[in-house]
Amino acid sequence: MHCLNLPRAGVALLALGLILISPDQAGAQHQEWTSYGSDLASSKYVPLQQINAENVGDLEIAWMWETPDNELFRSRADVSAAEYKSTPLMVNGALYVSTSLGQVGAVDALTGEELWTFDTGSWQRGRHPNFNNNHRGVAWWDDGGDGRILMAANDGVLWSLNARTGQPDPNFANNGQLDLKQGLGSSATIGQYGAISPPLVINGVIVVGSSINDVPYFSDQVPPGHVRGFDAQTGEQLWIFHTVPQGDEPGTETWENDAWQSAGATNVWTLMSADPETGYVYLPVSTPNNDWYGGHRLGDNLYAESLVCLDAETGELIWHFQAVRHGLWDYDLPAAPNLVDISVDGEAIKAVAQVSKQGFVYVLDRMTGDPVWPIEERPVPQSTVPGERTSPTQPFPTRPAPFEPQGISDATLIDFTPELRAEALDLISEVDYGPLYTPPSERGVILFPGYSGGATWTGAAVDPEEGVMYVPSFSAPRFVRLRRPDPGESDFGFIRDRGFDIQGPQGLPLIKPPYARITAIDLNTGEHLWMVPHGEGIRQRLIDMGIDDPGPVGSFGRNGPLLTESLLFVAQLDGARPVFRSYNKQTGKVVSELDLPLPPMGTPMSYMVDSRQFIVMAVGAGPDTRLLALSLPAEAQGNEL
Repeated sequence: MHCLNLPRAGVALLALGLILISPDQAGAQHQEWTSYGSDLASSKYVPLQQINAENVGDLEIAWMWETPDNELFRSRADVSAAEYKSTPLMVNGALYVSTSLGQVGAVDALTGEELWTFDTGSWQRGRHPNFNNNHRGVAWWDDGGDGRILMAANDGVLWSLNARTGQPDPNFANNGQLDLKQGLGSSATIGQYGAISPPLVINGVIVVGSSINDVPYFSDQVPPGHVRGFDAQTGEQLWIFHTVPQGDEPGTETWENDAWQSAGATNVWTLMSADPETGYVYLPVSTPNNDWYGGHRLGDNLYAESLVCLDAETGELIWHFQAVRHGLWDYDLPAAPNLVDISVDGEAIKAVAQVSKQGFVYVLDRMTGDPVWPIEERPVPQSTVPGERTSPTQPFPTRPAPFEPQGISDATLIDFTPELRAEALDLISEVDYGPLYTPPSERGVILFPGYSGGATWTGAAVDPEEGVMYVPSFSAPRFVRLRRPDPGESDFGFIRDRGFDIQGPQGLPLIKPPYARITAIDLNTGEHLWMVPHGEGIRQRLIDMGIDDPGPVGSFGRNGPLLTESLLFVAQLDGARPVFRSYNKQTGKVVSELDLPLPPMGTPMSYMVDSRQFIVMAVGAGPDTRLLALSLPAEAQGNEL
C-alpha cells in the first residue's frame, strides 16, 4: 500500500527513456480512449494488461495536471465548483478534458505537459442548471485533419475546437459556437438549460442532450428536453426528436388533457451510447417536471424514463422501452446503456443493457427493443394524493435479479441490535414506506433505492469478450413529502417539501449494509456472479459502538468502473480516505489499494502510449482540481530501458 502526499505545485515526472516491449505486449504499443466510456458502446474497457494482478501494487503517480480552474478559484471569491467529475479522452497521444468551470484542456498523454487550454466562459454566465458548476467531458470527431473537440457547456453552448490548436473552428456554426438554447421549439434561458455531459458523435452526426433545471415549480418555466442531431462539420441542425411528443405525433395520447403542450424536462442529461455499424443511438431519457407529482400530466408520459433508439442520421424512432410509467420517483435512467454481444441459450444476441436507479438491469435486443428475458408488468402501490393517478403496474425484469435491495421492509431495515431496529421503526412510524414504487404522499414516503441510486451516472463496465457486467452502486434511502403550494408559489397541485428528511437511529443509516457495492452479472445467463461491499465505510464506528465487526460495509459515493483484461478498478472516497482499488474480475477480491492525495471524483480511464499503460482520473473539487496519472515504474513494467 502506498500513501502519496504531493506538493500542490505538482510532482516531478518519472524518468523516461526508450522502452523495449515484452512479448505479451507486442501489438499493444498504443491504445486510445476515444469516447467517455472508452468506446461508443460505453464498455469502459481497454484490452490492456501491462498493469496486472502481479504488479498493480507497484502503481505510482506519474504526473498530475492542475486544471486552469484553480487559478480562477484562487483569484475570484465569487467562483466555486462541485466535484471534478470529468473523464478525459486520449487520441493521437493527447488527453482532452473539460473542467468544472467549462474550460477545455489538452495534455500530453505521456508527460502531463499542458498543450493548450480554452475557456468557453460559461462560468461567467451562471451555474449549472441544477447544481454548482460541474462537467463530465468532451467528445472527439475525426474530421480527417487535426480533429475536433466538441464541448457542450453549462450555459447551453456547443463548441467545436481544433484539437491541435484549441481554437474554435470558424466553419462550425457561429465561428465555432452553437447556441443549443435555440431551435427547441420553446424558449430556454441560461440557468434553465445547459449541458454537463459530452455529446455523442456517430458517423459525422453530433447527438446532443441537455441538463434542465427541475427545481422551479411553475410548469411554464421548464423547457422540453428534446434531443437533436447536428452536422459535425457545419453545425447545421439535421433533426430533432421530441422526447415529449408534439402535435399529431404518436405518444401524445400518453399525455392526457394535452399536457404535452406544457410539459418540460424529459431530457437526456447523462451519457448516451451508439452502434456505428447500424447507425443507431441509444438515449436514456429522464423524468418530466414536476418530478414528484403528475396530476397535471396524467397518463404514461412517453418518452419519459425510457430507453429510446434512434437512427442517428435521420432522428427516426426505431424503438423505445419505457422503464417507468408516469414517473413520480425521479427514477430517470441515469447512465449510458452498455452495448454488448451475448449468447443466450445458444442464440447470439446484439444486446443493450441499461442499469437503473431502482437497481434493475433492463437487457434488450438492441436491434428491436425486445426483452432478452421476460419483463413483467406487476401491480404497484397506488397514490392517495388528490388529483394524482398512478400507473397500476410497472415493468419488472425477471432476469437479472436486482443488484440493489428494494423497498423498506424487514428484509432491508437496520438490525445490528434489537434496540437500533426498534428506534428505526419508531423514527419511520408516521411516514409511508413499503415496496418499490410506493408513491410520494402528504405524510411523506421513504424511497429505497432513493432518487440518487442504485446505479448512478457513472454506469457500468462490460467485458466485451466475456459478456460480464460490473455495476458499482450505492444504497441510500431518500425522503419525499408533498405539500400544497402557498398562493402564488406554484401552478402545480402539489410540490415537494424541500425541508423534509429523516435520520437513522443514532445517526446510522436506516438500512442494512452494504451501503455501496459492486456486482458482477453474466449477461449471457442473467446470473449474478458475485457481489462485494465497496469500501470499509462506517465499519470502525460500528465496532466502537460495541457491535460485532460486520466487515466492510461500503461507503456512499458515485464512483465509476474501469475494466482491463485482468482487473476491475474503482476509486472511492472511503470515509475520509481517498483510495484507488483493483479487484479480481472473477471473484471480486481486492487485489490492491493505493492512497490518493485528493478525492477521486471522475470515472478513471486507461490508455497506452509509447508502450506504457496509464490510468488517469479527475480528482478533487473546487478550489483544487486535477488530473492524476498512474503508471508502473520502469523496473516494474516487465520492460528494459
